[in-house]
Amino acid sequence: MRCGVLHRWLGLLLTAAILYGGVPALASEGVVTSPAPPPRPIGAPLPLAPGAPGPLVLPAPPSAPAAAAQPAAPSDDARISHVALLLPLKSTAFGQHAEAVRNGFLAAAKVQGRVALPLRIYETGDDVQQVVAGYRQALAAGATVVVGPLTRSGVTAIVEAEPVPVPTLALNVPEGRATAPRNFYMLSLQAEAEARQVAQLAHQEGGRSVLTVSGDTPLMRRIHQAFVEEFTRLGGKLAAEIPFASDPAGLNRIKQVAGLGTADMAFLALDFQRARLARPYLEPLAIFATSQVHPGNVGPLAAFDLARVRFLDMPWLLQPDHTAVMVYPRQDYRDVVELDRFYALGIDAFRVANELLAGRLEIILDGVTGRLTLGPDQSFARMLTAAQFREGKLAVTGEPRR
Repeated sequence: MRCGVLHRWLGLLLTAAILYGGVPALASEGVVTSPAPPPRPIGAPLPLAPGAPGPLVLPAPPSAPAAAAQPAAPSDDARISHVALLLPLKSTAFGQHAEAVRNGFLAAAKVQGRVALPLRIYETGDDVQQVVAGYRQALAAGATVVVGPLTRSGVTAIVEAEPVPVPTLALNVPEGRATAPRNFYMLSLQAEAEARQVAQLAHQEGGRSVLTVSGDTPLMRRIHQAFVEEFTRLGGKLAAEIPFASDPAGLNRIKQVAGLGTADMAFLALDFQRARLARPYLEPLAIFATSQVHPGNVGPLAAFDLARVRFLDMPWLLQPDHTAVMVYPRQDYRDVVELDRFYALGIDAFRVANELLAGRLEIILDGVTGRLTLGPDQSFARMLTAAQFREGKLAVTGEPRR
C-alpha cells in the first residue's frame, strides 16, 4: 500500500513540475499601490437568485472538431454571456491537476454566493489543437472572461495563434519571452518566480556569498538558475555549486565545502527527500530553499532533519487560520500537496476573474496562493509567506520585505 501511494505521489510531482513551467520571469517586481477604479458593468449579467448556493454552471455547447478553423457561429439566442473555464480535464497527465483547479474555482464561487455571470466548463485533452478549438468555441458561445489554459503548451498556442478579444486569465506562462497580447493575463505557480523571491529574502537577511546544492532534474536546475541569477543581480556572489549526490562521498563533499568559510549561506535546489539528506552537512550556514522542501504535513522527525531551513510557500498551506484562507472549504487531497496547491490556484483564479469581469486593471488581492499584484507585464506576482523548520515544527515567520 505504501509503495502504491509513493508511486502515485511521485507521478503527480513529476506532472506538477511540468505545470510549474520552465520559462523566465513570471513575477513582477512592481507593486501597484494606487486604489482600484470602481467596477464598471460588463454586458448584460445574469445574476443568480438571491441566496443561491453556488454558480450557475451551464452545459458547454457541442464540441467543434479540433481541426476546424473556426467553430460554427451559434445563433444569437444560443450566445450567452458567461465565464469560461478552459481546462485539460480529459488529459491523462494533467487531469487531476485540472480537476483540483476546477474544484477550487467552484468552491470560491459558492463561497461568494452570488456571481455576475454563469459558468461554462470547456474540457480539453493534451492536444494543443483541442485547446485552441476550445478557446474559439468559448468565444463563439459568448464568453466574457476566459480562465485557462493550464498547461504551458496550451498557453503558448493561444498567445501565438489567437486574437484575445476578451479578458483571458492563463494559469501558466508561455514559452519564451513573448510580450503578452492585450487582454491576456497570467497567474501561475511558476517555480522560477518563487526561487527569485527566495533570493531576495536571502539577500534581505544578509546573505552575500552562497553555496548552492542542486539536484539533477529539469525543475531543480531551473530553480537553481533562477535563484543564482537573482542573487547575483542583487550583488551576491556564488561561492560554490555542488551537484547533489546521496552517497557518503557526495554528502561529505557538501560538508567539506560548507566548512571552507567562503559562503555565509546555502541554497537547496532540492525536493523534500534530498534536502533532508543534505541539510545536516551544511552547518553552520543559514539555509534557504523553495516550497519544494515542504510536502505538506511533515512529521516531527522530518522537521528535525530540516531544522533551520527557511523557505517560502503559499498562505493556503502555511496559514490555515488566516482570514483570507479560512473562509474557503478544503478538499481531502491526503498527502498529495501538489493537488492542494492547484486547488488554491483555482480559488484565486475565481477571484481574479471577478476583478477582470468588473473591468479593474489595478489589482491587489490578499489571495490564498499569496498576495497578488498585477504587474505591467500583465502577470500576477505572488508574494509568498516565509517559514522555517524549528525544533521539529514549522514556524511561520511572515512575508519578506519588499
